[in-house]
Amino acid sequence: MVRTRAWRNGRTAEHDFPVDQISDFIGHDDTFVWVDYTDPERADLEQVEGELGIHALAGEDAVERGQRPKLDRYRDSLFLVVYDVGGTDESGELVTHEVKAFVTEHALVTIHGADVDTTAMEHRLDANADIAEHGVPWLVWALLDAVVDHATDTVEDIERQIDDLEDDLFERGSAREKQIQRRSFRLRKALGVLRRLVVPTRDSVASLLHGDAETIADGIRPYFRDVEDHLVSIADSVDQLRDAVSSVLDTNLNLASNRQNTVMKKVTSWAAIIAIPTAITGFFGQNVTFPGEGAWSGLYVSLALIVVSSLVLYRVFKARDWL
Repeated sequence: MVRTRAWRNGRTAEHDFPVDQISDFIGHDDTFVWVDYTDPERADLEQVEGELGIHALAGEDAVERGQRPKLDRYRDSLFLVVYDVGGTDESGELVTHEVKAFVTEHALVTIHGADVDTTAMEHRLDANADIAEHGVPWLVWALLDAVVDHATDTVEDIERQIDDLEDDLFERGSAREKQIQRRSFRLRKALGVLRRLVVPTRDSVASLLHGDAETIADGIRPYFRDVEDHLVSIADSVDQLRDAVSSVLDTNLNLASNRQNTVMKKVTSWAAIIAIPTAITGFFGQNVTFPGEGAWSGLYVSLALIVVSSLVLYRVFKARDWL
C-alpha cells in the first residue's frame, strides 16, 4: 500500500497521485512530496528509487527488518531509521514499530509496517501548516516529533508503574515478592529496549542540526532543537528509571532477607524455650533415686521449673525483639 501527497508553495497541491508522477512534481523548486509505504516489497521501492535517485544500499536496508536506529548520508539523500514505541502490552513487553525514511531535497519517503499509525504525524502537519514553506525538513520534523512524543508518553507510563511498584514493596507475602520481582525485571527490560532503540535517535537529530544535512534551514532549526531536548530528557529519564528499578529489586531482596532473619530469630527463640522443658523432663526421668521421686512434690517442682524457665526466656527474648 502506498499513499502520496504533494505541496506547492507551502500548500497542499494533490493527494494520492501515482508514484511515477513524483518526478513531475519535484521538478519544480517550490514543490515537495511525501510518499508513505506500508509493508512494501523490494520491487515496490524500485520505481520510487528511480524517481528520486535513491542509493541501492539504502533501498536494501529499507526492506530489511531489524535495522539499528541511524542516519546514513549518501550523495543526494539521507536514510533515516527510527523506532516508534506504543507503550507496554499486557505482558509488560515494550511495543516498538520500525520506521524508515528516504530524505531528499524535495521528497520524504517513509516505510513501515501495518501496525504504524501515521495519524499523529498528519495532525502535526495540519496544525503547523504555517511553516510548510520549509519543505522536506518540515515533514522530517513532524515524523521525529511524533516518535518522540510517543516515547515520552511511554517513559511517563513506565515511571508510574515504578511508583506503583515502590508502593507495593512493603506488602507482605512471598507471592507479592515474586510478583514485584517479575514486574521489576519486565520494566527493566522495557527500559533497556528504549535505551537501545529510541535514545540513539538523539544522535541522528544532532547530526541533522549540526550540519550533516544542509537542508535544515534556520527557520525550522528551533523545532529540531525541541525534538533533541526531548530526546536528551528521555535518555536521562531512562537512566534514572533503570537505577530506580535496580533500587526496587535490591530493596525487595533486602526486605525478603530481613523477613527471613526475623523468622529465623523467632524459630530459634521458640526452640530455646521448648528446650528447657525437654531438659527438665529428661532430668527428672533419670533411672536414679532423687528427692521427690514417685511423689507429687517431684511433679510440682518439675512443672514449676518448666513454667518459670520458659517465662523468663520468653520475657528476655521479647525484650530483645526476638519474638
